[in-house]
Amino acid sequence: MKDPHLIIVKPVITEKSTLQTEMHNAYVFKVARTANRIEVKEAVERVFDVKVRKVNTVNQSGKRRRVGRSIGFTSGYKKAVVTLEPGYEIDLL
Repeated sequence: MKDPHLIIVKPVITEKSTLQTEMHNAYVFKVARTANRIEVKEAVERVFDVKVRKVNTVNQSGKRRRVGRSIGFTSGYKKAVVTLEPGYEIDLL
């Protein structure tokens, strides 16, 4: 298995992700583009010592940006929504 710290890049802390945490016990992370659901689940369980119920992944595409006449894109990333079993929580702050 890969190093769990290479799979989990960083947590995503936004209003929407905070609301998901409060209502559904779900946490959002940026993860490596090559990671699959099983690797994300094992990495979160090893790093934070919790039990994961399910993992949903999304490939976020880059946004279109323009500088003068040139048009390009920002780099995209993979996002994982990790739902924990009841009774478990992660302290991100």
